[in-house]
Amino acid sequence: MKKRTRSSVRSMGPSGSSKISPHKNGIHPTAIIHPQARLDEDVIVGPYTVVDRDVTIGAHTRIGAHCVVEGHTTIGQECEIFTGAVIGSIPQDLKYRGEKSLLIIGDRNKIREYVTINPGTAGGGGKTVIGSDCLLMAYAHVAHDCVLGDRVVIANSAALAGHITIEDRAIVGGLVGIHQFVRVGTLAMIGGCSRVVQDIPPYATCVGYPAKVFGLNREGLKRARIPSASLGCLHRAFRLLFHSQLSMSHALEQAASETSDDCPELEHLLDFIRQSKRGVCRA
Repeated sequence: MKKRTRSSVRSMGPSGSSKISPHKNGIHPTAIIHPQARLDEDVIVGPYTVVDRDVTIGAHTRIGAHCVVEGHTTIGQECEIFTGAVIGSIPQDLKYRGEKSLLIIGDRNKIREYVTINPGTAGGGGKTVIGSDCLLMAYAHVAHDCVLGDRVVIANSAALAGHITIEDRAIVGGLVGIHQFVRVGTLAMIGGCSRVVQDIPPYATCVGYPAKVFGLNREGLKRARIPSASLGCLHRAFRLLFHSQLSMSHALEQAASETSDDCPELEHLLDFIRQSKRGVCRA
């Protein structure tokens, strides 16, 4: 990876007046790129965007106007970052004391207007991680020490507190608020305006204030091409876990008795619930 040179940044002339270098290699002449930032040769940076010293940006990534990318931030290839996004600013955590922490963003992500993403803290492992092929819609917030898997969708104005884990292909609706340390399982879907204070099980549809499980995310499972045998297995498990009079421990035992090598999705569901520390949303 070749980094940009000082010729592509705004600098000050001998008299102290502003001097703008010529537009070069996709970087707008009004953009301010720290000379030690590492940008691939074909990165595009829009007007008035600021890229700080410890930032690394991969090939074919496009950054729009008036964005700020700072901190120890790594952005992968073919990402699109839209107007006004603030990526890598220090955590909004009173315990943060300026320690080095990381923000790692994968490939082919779309980060829409005015999204904010914070790096990690020493108390949470020191890094925030976003996978690949994710969509973060306008005004979404991802706080410190969050971990997002691949193909996650965070809709407009959703807010993720610190230490949240969201597994692959989960969808978080608009204006959703998620409490710190909550986990959201694979292919789960959370309806808009929900308040999430406990773990959302994999493959579930949830909505409410607070959020409750309504059923199996059948449409999401079909789009993910989950085998029909697994759909039937999950449907029976959901009836036991969320729509029966059994306690969760007894429901887990009964659902586990139906586990087979042909249904890894059920095993993942049961393991997710067993590992919950905040408890799991119920029906």
